[in-house]
Amino acid sequence: MEYLPYLGDAREVADASELIRAFGEHAGSEAAARADRSRDVGNHIHFCRWRQIERLVVLMSIPRAIGTVH
Repeated sequence: MEYLPYLGDAREVADASELIRAFGEHAGSEAAARADRSRDVGNHIHFCRWRQIERLVVLMSIPRAIGTVH
């Protein structure tokens, strides 16, 4: 995968899981929309956070392990 997400803490995994539960296959689009809203109001921290969650949603939708498995 070209862009692996940076996870600052476990809340981001919980947020990604909640988006997937609530929006299904549209969870990535919802995360992107939240990132765009954050950018539009000048909140660069939440913009970056929601972009990483968007990447995590995509990663979680792949039905196999990505990267090294220990």
